[in-house]
Order: sequence, then structure tokens, then C-alpha cells
Amino acid sequence: MAEGKRSVFVEAEGTEPREEVPRSGLISGRRRGARRAIRAWLLVLFALVTLMIAVGGLTRLTDSGLSITEWKPVTGAIPPLSDADWQSEFAKYRNTPEYQLQNRGMTLGEFKSIYWWEWGHRLLGRLIGLVWAVGFLWFWLRGQIPPGWTGRLFGIGLLGGLQGAIGWWMVSSGLTGRMVDVASYRLATHLGIAFLILGLIAWYGFRLAREEGELLQARRKGDARLARATGWFIALAAFQVLLGALVAGIDAGRGYIDWPLMNGEFLPSESFDYEPFWSNFFENPALVQFNHRMVGYLVFATAIWLYFKARRNPYAEVRRAHGWLMGVVTLQIVLGIATVMTAALPPIALVHQLGAVAVVVTALRARFLALYPRGDALGRNPG
Repeated sequence: MAEGKRSVFVEAEGTEPREEVPRSGLISGRRRGARRAIRAWLLVLFALVTLMIAVGGLTRLTDSGLSITEWKPVTGAIPPLSDADWQSEFAKYRNTPEYQLQNRGMTLGEFKSIYWWEWGHRLLGRLIGLVWAVGFLWFWLRGQIPPGWTGRLFGIGLLGGLQGAIGWWMVSSGLTGRMVDVASYRLATHLGIAFLILGLIAWYGFRLAREEGELLQARRKGDARLARATGWFIALAAFQVLLGALVAGIDAGRGYIDWPLMNGEFLPSESFDYEPFWSNFFENPALVQFNHRMVGYLVFATAIWLYFKARRNPYAEVRRAHGWLMGVVTLQIVLGIATVMTAALPPIALVHQLGAVAVVVTALRARFLALYPRGDALGRNPG
């Protein structure tokens, strides 16, 4: 190179070479942070919905659900604050069939005890809606929702709003005619939507715990057949949850308290006594409890079959997940038997209801891992 000429590659005098800083990770880093934060928010919602299911179960077990006779989504958050307010609420309740046919002579103090259960149940529902709205708006306005997730997260809120309307549709069924309880099929709808919301939150939480790129790679190693079989199990478990709601709706769990028979019979002789015929499947305590028992056995048998099917999967975490599923289902069967034999004693019945949550979430996790296995096919898992 001729003297006096400088290479274009030589840095200008007095300047230090600048090290290039890789920037490609900034966007993915922000997305990772958003995914973690959104997942934490969903975990809070998951805990609140689970608590809501538990409080709803206790509200049903304490016969408190019809104590508030009006639906006021906003102003209803304020409880009675004076004796006059309490007298007004009590007067409305005294006009209901439940009071007239079942609780006539109830004192104001007794009314307050059931009122607070229902008020707390509704307040918790409002709290869940508030937590969802604040979280969603926070992430949306800050542009932190990952691509493709806005509709999913907004859908949870829509289902929550629908659930509130269904809750009132359920309660209103017990405020007219000669009903002293809510309609069992409406109770089943209400509980079914609650489990749908819970299941979606759990599934989204599983997905957000891992990067999209990692999920795409893991999907190539997934076991589609096992995932499909576990999906059918989830559908069967969901059906069993609905049958359990029918049992709770007509107090069918308190009428046949022996096991494995029902009042000394396999199928009670009065199982088809109601007219029209189809009403036996929803309103006859004998047939409703019988169906719940039989599907419970089917759920148990299917969990065992899934366990052995999963033993052939090369990924240890997938095998363990299905082992956990079989264990949780076994515990749930024991709790169901205990619930029957104690005539639905509230503490045991409540644990049994929460056991249904554990079954559904454990099954969802097993299916997720079957679709997106981690580790390698030799059984080792990362970290």
C-alpha cells in the first residue's frame, strides 16, 4: 500500500475500536420478561378461581346460595350497613320458596350467617374480575403481551363475565315456584364454566413457562397418540365433574351412604321412578348418584390404562406425569367414597371437590408434557 494512504479499515486517529453489542436478544429478553410476569398474573388468577370453587362448594353445602335475592353487579359489593338494611334483606329472603318451605322461623342472626357466605362468594367473583381487568390492561397498554396471546387472555375475561351472568341465572332458578334449591343443571353449567376457566388458565401457564421456540422444537418429539388419549381422559373427567354438580344440586350424596352398594342394591330399584323418563338422569337422587359412581370407576380405570400406556414413552417426565395422574385419581376415588359414607360431611365434601381440580390440572399437565416433552429420550431432564 502506498505511503500516505490509509486503509479504510484503519480506525480514525484518537478513537478506540468500538465493540459491537449484540442486540438481537433485546426483544426476546423483553418477551421472556413479559411471559414470566403474565404467567405470575395467571397463577394469581388460578389461585383465586380455585378459592372461588371452594367457597362456592361451601355456599352450596351451607344452603346459603339463595340468601341474596337480587343481582347488583356493582352496588351489591356493599353489604347491609345498618339494622334497617338487614331487615330489608331479610324481608326479601322471607318471600322466597326456600324460606317459606324449608327455613320458616329462621332468626335474623341465622339469616346473617348464610348471607355472609353468599356475599363473600359474590365479592370474590368481583375480585377475580378486577384482578383480570387490571392485569390485562397493564400488559396490553404497555405492549407486553406476546404475539398471539391478546385474544387468549381477553377470552378469559369474557368467560369470567359470562360466568357472573350464569351465576345469577342459576340463583334465580331457586327464587320462584316451589324450588328450595337452584336447578341442578344450572349448577352444573356454572361449575362447568368455572372448570373451563381454570383449565384454560392452567394450560396458558404451562405454555408461558417455556419459550415459543422451545415449544416448537419439543413438539417434534411429542407423542400425539398419548396426548390424544389423555385429552379424551380430560373430557371424561370434565363429564364426571358435571355429574358431581348434579349430585350436589339435588343433595343426592346424602341419600345413599353405603358402599359399594346403594341401600343394599347395585342399582337402586327406584332409579327410574320419575316422570318423564329423562328427568331421572337429572333429578332422581338414586340414578344421579349411581351415574356419578359408575363414571368415577371408569375415570379410575382410564387413569390406570393411561399410566401403562405412558410407560412406553421414552421421556421420564412424561411417564412421571401420568404416574402422578393415576395417584391423584386414586386419592379422589377414596375421597369420593368417604364423601358418600359420611353423607357429604362438609369438610370431606369440600376436599373431594378440590380433588376434582387436582385431577383436571394434573391431567392437563400430563397432556402438555406428552405434546411438549423436555429432556432427552434417555430419561434425563434439564437442570
